[in-house]
Amino acid sequence: MKSQIISLTTGSRETVHDITGECQSFAGSVGGDGLLHVFVPHATAGVAILELGAGSDDDLLAALGDLLPADDRWRHAHGSKGHGRSHVMPALIPPFATVPVLGGRLALGTWQSIAIVDLNVDNRERQVRLSFLSD
Repeated sequence: MKSQIISLTTGSRETVHDITGECQSFAGSVGGDGLLHVFVPHATAGVAILELGAGSDDDLLAALGDLLPADDRWRHAHGSKGHGRSHVMPALIPPFATVPVLGGRLALGTWQSIAIVDLNVDNRERQVRLSFLSD
């Protein structure tokens, strides 16, 4: 298994951060067929596969805002208002995804991208572990 950590800054607001390019670069550098596993080792971020750039990323953040409002209801209460919801979010958007790789290329659908979903505005620095398991 080959593995690499990428670092990214998600910013000071809730975000859906596209990492498809980094994932493709890693898969291409390893080459061949296998599985790319994407894992974010943070208790407040997730990995999603969805269409980006056509409003779906904003729709996802709006849906999460409806499901997990940034208010005072959360027992886990430190940092910014509603911080506890960031700890609940990975139960809905897990901190991992696995994508098939064929001939060094991600076997994603036409409109699919790989993104880090981060509601935690208190922690802007993220790491993502990319692991490639060849067949």
